[in-house]
Amino acid sequence: MLQINELVFDAWGRRFFDNASVTLPVNGKVGLVGRNGAGKSTLFKLILGQLTLGSGEIRLPKHARIASVDQEHPATPVSLLDTVLAADVERARLTAELETAEPEHLGEIYARLIEIDADRAPSRAAEILSGLGFSNDDLARPMAEFSGGWRMRVALAAALFAEPEMLLLDEPTNYLDLEGALWLEARLKKYPYSALIISHDRDILNNACGYILHLRDGKLDLYTGGYDQFELQRAEKLRLQEAMRTKIEAKRAHMQAFVDRFRAKASKATQAQSRLKMLAKLPVISEAEMEHTAPFTLPSPPRPLAPPLVRLEDVSVGYDGPPVLKRLNLRLDLDDRIGLLGVNGAGKSTFAKMIAGALPISGGHMHRDRRMKVGWFHQHQIEALDPKDTPLDIIRVHMREASESQRRSKLAQFGLGYDKAETTVANLSGGERARLLLNLVAMDAPHLLILDEPTNHLDIDSRRALLDALNEYEGAVILITHDRSLMELVADRLWLAADGGVRPFDGDMEDYAKFVLDRARMAARGPSQTAPAAAAPAPAAKPAPARPSASRDPVAQAAPLKRKLEAAEAALARETRAAAELDQALADPQLYVRDPAKAAELGQRRAKKQAALDAAEREWLAAAEAYEAALAAR
Repeated sequence: MLQINELVFDAWGRRFFDNASVTLPVNGKVGLVGRNGAGKSTLFKLILGQLTLGSGEIRLPKHARIASVDQEHPATPVSLLDTVLAADVERARLTAELETAEPEHLGEIYARLIEIDADRAPSRAAEILSGLGFSNDDLARPMAEFSGGWRMRVALAAALFAEPEMLLLDEPTNYLDLEGALWLEARLKKYPYSALIISHDRDILNNACGYILHLRDGKLDLYTGGYDQFELQRAEKLRLQEAMRTKIEAKRAHMQAFVDRFRAKASKATQAQSRLKMLAKLPVISEAEMEHTAPFTLPSPPRPLAPPLVRLEDVSVGYDGPPVLKRLNLRLDLDDRIGLLGVNGAGKSTFAKMIAGALPISGGHMHRDRRMKVGWFHQHQIEALDPKDTPLDIIRVHMREASESQRRSKLAQFGLGYDKAETTVANLSGGERARLLLNLVAMDAPHLLILDEPTNHLDIDSRRALLDALNEYEGAVILITHDRSLMELVADRLWLAADGGVRPFDGDMEDYAKFVLDRARMAARGPSQTAPAAAAPAPAAKPAPARPSASRDPVAQAAPLKRKLEAAEAALARETRAAAELDQALADPQLYVRDPAKAAELGQRRAKKQAALDAAEREWLAAAEAYEAALAAR
């Protein structure tokens, strides 16, 4: 679908792409990954023609439609539904032509409208908007009534509705809540055309993408599979690269020793010159470097407090008008890890402010230990930073009695080294600002951490570092995030903000994902069949596994599973043999001297073969477990 050949691009005093080449598969969903600042958004601008190539070419099929979501939709008087419907340019044009077309042309127009399924367009647009959090009442509202964040969702909805042959999405979940992210993941899985997605959301990259495009050092490398498979393949590639480098360096040292020893001897001069020529032909392989990510520092409280940390008894809370949340009856203990769920506007941030002590209750009773220290991170803190301040200026406020070297040392622990300590906030990346604030809110070893969308500006490696720090932290945590994997791996209990309250959710994240998608499907069918969007009934109890019918022959029931197991065993054996053959070829030290290009190719094939081998092993294990379970039920 998309071909990039020998792309070179320089800008702002650096080289972003250095003879980068890649071909993306037709109708593939490709996740574009790389460190912050590597040039991912720059690549989008090059594809869209917003930047001029230095050299090389970017090729797309002729007449292919490209769409991106890089800015919010304008605040116009046009209704929400009509705004999204207008994104299908052909349908909008044909519908407009009906008003003025000559009678003899009406048949052609109607035939084309039927061909593109134009009658179903309003319901399809409504389904997309519902999935992104809009209600049926919103469909008739003018765009001017929506905030910037909601207009970003409209721009995403319009792009999905138009279904271009190439869809470019740059961090699409950053302005979505968890519910919207879950819906988008499911939608991208069934998107009928090609999509290139910049994302730091591991679940999107694993579940919606069949390929990962890695940008590093100006090069583009395409890997098959989701992000987890990419990590395995990349680790194997680096291992093979390092093994190859070690072998070639050993060969180089051996040849150099021979030359140094016998260069002056006439009888060995010819052989020494031959070794020199061979030395010159040995390829230079750089040392494999693993990308380093600074850890987060989240010190645990030195002394636990008596339980509970917080107890709510029939609490109401709000602002100047009616309460946003009411009838709250909850308890929070020192070892609780709470994942707070709910759509935007359901009251999650209001609840966080109340627990943090930034918003007084309007009714009921809240027991809150006066000695409890709270670390509260929210997105408005990043926006409120003075762009002229430096990290050193900011940390001086928090470490008034410390020396300048102690302050710099603390910033270095946060991952902001000497060069960043005196960089203004305006010139720090979003990830660097978030890293600074996340470490600052936890610096005093709070008993409770409240994290409201902490990952919005963090890359995948930084998210993992945050996860590791949270799992080592020994205080209580309330987590609000659209990052499903972080929620799953941190929270041990889920609370749901809905219908003007916060209550325990009886289920796990899989149950909640199913609930969200079912609710979106119901909402798209129309208000008569839809429960209120804020309502959140607990999921039904999971049905017990169905017992095999007594009337069915258990031997016949197990036979297909046995055939599947035998096929999986054969596939695993084939992949194992193929991997062993590649290992044997790579073990030949002469290969790296005789044909370095062939050695590099074999190394790449071995990395891909490892991914296939892992997949075959998983298939075999699943088939074996299914067959054994069938035998046990006989």
